[in-house]
Amino acid sequence: MDTRSGSSSVCCIGAEQSPSEVAALRRLSETLESIFLGNLQPDFGYADAEIVDAGGTVIPVHRCILSARSPFFRSVFGCKARNVRVKLKDWMKERDVSYEALITVVRYMYSGKVRAAPEGVCVCVDEECSHLACRPVVEFMVDALYASFVFQISDLVSRFQGDLLDIVDKATTDDILMVLSVASMCSKVCKRLLKRCIEIIVQSDVDVVTLDNALPHPIVKQIIDMRMDLGSQGPERSDFPDKHVKRIHRALESDDVELVRMLLKEGHTTLDDACALHYAVAYCDPKTTAELLDLALADVNHKNSRGYTVLHIAAMRKEPKIVVSLLTKGARPSELTSDGRKALQISKRLTRAVDYQKETANGKATPNERLCIEILEQAESRDPLLGEASVSLAMAGDALRMKLLYLENRVGLAKLLFPMEAKVAMDIAQVDGTSEFPLASMKKKLADAHRKTVDLNDSPFKLKEEHLNRLRALSKTVELGKRFFPRCSEVLNKIMDADDLSEIAYMESGSPEERKLKKQRYVELQEVLSKAFTEDKEEFQRANNFSSSSSSSVGVLDSNCKAILKK
Repeated sequence: MDTRSGSSSVCCIGAEQSPSEVAALRRLSETLESIFLGNLQPDFGYADAEIVDAGGTVIPVHRCILSARSPFFRSVFGCKARNVRVKLKDWMKERDVSYEALITVVRYMYSGKVRAAPEGVCVCVDEECSHLACRPVVEFMVDALYASFVFQISDLVSRFQGDLLDIVDKATTDDILMVLSVASMCSKVCKRLLKRCIEIIVQSDVDVVTLDNALPHPIVKQIIDMRMDLGSQGPERSDFPDKHVKRIHRALESDDVELVRMLLKEGHTTLDDACALHYAVAYCDPKTTAELLDLALADVNHKNSRGYTVLHIAAMRKEPKIVVSLLTKGARPSELTSDGRKALQISKRLTRAVDYQKETANGKATPNERLCIEILEQAESRDPLLGEASVSLAMAGDALRMKLLYLENRVGLAKLLFPMEAKVAMDIAQVDGTSEFPLASMKKKLADAHRKTVDLNDSPFKLKEEHLNRLRALSKTVELGKRFFPRCSEVLNKIMDADDLSEIAYMESGSPEERKLKKQRYVELQEVLSKAFTEDKEEFQRANNFSSSSSSSVGVLDSNCKAILKK
């Protein structure tokens, strides 16, 4: 049975049983399964134990059933009293198993059947994908295999090992590394899967640095030895990093970009030769990547030995700050991997449809996976970012002060209404935060809202370097918002032009009746913003599907905002 479309396969019913016995066992299976599913509903009080997954979600279970089906749970529960709580982080230290895979395994222990994964769990965002071996499919099976191994359910381990053997030849090499890593943990019961994955990696182009960071040392040594036996690799090959490259990588791991600069002065290698930017994007803190980019010593479109640009690696990591940093430094989203994939396609095939489609309420963070996809979509569909906004030194006095105040308020509003998108743009622009806009701290005293780093209230106002630096950073934040988050930017423009913005900002002032009206207006504005956000996204998706201009999405926003602000 296919875990993505079927509903049953492994069942504790022997072929020699009579039809009446088969029917009775099927009813028993369905009854036990209904008890488990009932556990997941609120106020269902029959469970006497709990499993807590890696994300903290509690799954109520019955000790007697799990103990009968799993030696692991028999040992864990033992003779303990009721209401036992099993935290899987204490037992699954090598890997965080998804909630959906965990439910599938526990449900099997109740019913003896492997049910289909929930809709969208084994499907990626790329509509052109067959979904036979994309990351969501592979990851679900790997998680289910690992959970079955930890719970010591041998028939289920065999089942998912077989499923993975059916698809590993179709999966990407990077996904096979993930399968191989888990197969090595379950090596005693996954020998066939382990052997097949090693064979594929031996014949692949995966470099030693990637192997070292993805697999246990004994497996890496085995792969290298097999490559040498085949004559496809030797100590003199370029994919063995020399000592200078290793020193640069170690410096990056320590977030010491200054040490990297010193090592480069020795002249033994360059950032491109060491693929240092690739390494930083894959394994280091985003701040380290930004500092390395600021050295301006690396080609942001340089390809490593596997044909990946740094943007391809960033898409795999799914970190929006890094993606935006690279795009603003000139990374080309049109670049293809050796097998013909762009960064956007990589990002889409790594993202589960169920995660991408999650609704995010206004004021809540957008998932990183979806944010990366949207950033890359914008990068492909729009003109390149023109760069940091220029600031004329002739600007001075009240004009400069008003410009700064406007930008402070605009960025503060963005931070309040679209926190994830605003945070990415502010981090890239190196803005340390905004506090002019009172809505960001409307529950505090208004006095707490005054800026401490740049004083805009001096009279007369004098042009200072700190003001120019602040203006550059805020201008860049707004430009990034327009470039990568157009839906937010258009709405913010309309709100900033609204006559009642200042009244809404000072919600704590005025009479009780005035405060009540302001609060109502603020709630109304939030609802309209949420609607505009959704409509803009839908319009953008339609524009992409039909390869038409994205300007229609701006029209949708304009009409919505005008209707709102007239209320």
